[in-house]
Amino acid sequence: MTGPAASDGARKLTTRSVEKVWGRDILPPPFAAETDTRIGEIWFDPPPQLPQLLVKYLFTSEKLSVQVHPSDEQALAEEEGKEECWLVLDADPGASLAIGFKQAVSRDAVRRAAQDGSIEDLLAWHEAKPGDVFYLPAGTVHAIGPGLSLVEVQQNSDTTFRLYDYGRPRQLHLDRAMAVANCGPYPARYRGTVKKDGPTLIDGAHFRLDRVEGRPDASIEEVYSNGMLALPLSGGVSARDGSASVDAGECLYAPNLASLDFSAAEVTLLTRPARS
Repeated sequence: MTGPAASDGARKLTTRSVEKVWGRDILPPPFAAETDTRIGEIWFDPPPQLPQLLVKYLFTSEKLSVQVHPSDEQALAEEEGKEECWLVLDADPGASLAIGFKQAVSRDAVRRAAQDGSIEDLLAWHEAKPGDVFYLPAGTVHAIGPGLSLVEVQQNSDTTFRLYDYGRPRQLHLDRAMAVANCGPYPARYRGTVKKDGPTLIDGAHFRLDRVEGRPDASIEEVYSNGMLALPLSGGVSARDGSASVDAGECLYAPNLASLDFSAAEVTLLTRPARS
C-alpha cells in the first residue's frame, strides 16, 4: 500500500447526514437534525489519501437489521469486504448490541430463524455502556439496538447482507449471508472498554483506532506518520500551519501526527488503515 506524500496538507472532511428509518429526529450535541428528518448516520467523505477508511457516527431509536459482511477473500467481483468496530458514546439504560450467537448454530437453523423472525432469540445481546468497544471481523452476524450513540470505523464498503429486517420492505440476502456468516458465539477477546484498553482500542487487520486525552503521547507519533484521521469527541484539533481545524462532531485528515496541534483537544479518536 502506498501512503500519502508528506506534502499532503491537512483538511477538514465533508460531513454527510444520512436519513434512516431507525434514526433520530433529535440528535445529541453538537449535532442537530433538520426538521422532519430522522438522522441515523453522520459520516465523513474519505479523503483521496485514505480511500479505504470510513468513519461514522450512528444514532439509533429502533433496531437495525440483522446483517453480516464478507471479508475481502469472501467478496465476489462486484463486492468489497468489510470489517468494522464500534465505540459506544452514549447508551440508554438496557441498550444492547446483538453480536454473534448464544451458542454454535447450524446454517440451516440460522436460515430458518431468519425466515420466521426467531433469529433475534438465537443472537447474543450484549448490554452496551459508554466506553465499550466492539471489534467486528467480517462474518460476524450483528444488529444494533435502539437508544445508542456510536462511533463506527470501518473499511470503506457498503457490502451488507441482511438476514432479518423486522418486516421492513427491504431486500434480504439470505444466500449470500449464509455463505459468509460465522454461526458461533462472539469471541470475548474482541470486546473491550476505554478504561481497560486505552489508548489503543483497536489494532486490527484493516485499521487502527486510538483514544487520546489532550495531546497524544509521543510514543505513537511514528504510528501515525503516514496519513491519518482525527475525530475530536470534545475540544478541537487543528493543523499547526493553520490550514485546517475541526471541533467535536467533525473530522480532520492529516498527513501525520506531528502536523497537528492538540492544545485545544480534550478527547480525540485517531485512526488510520493497517499498514501492509
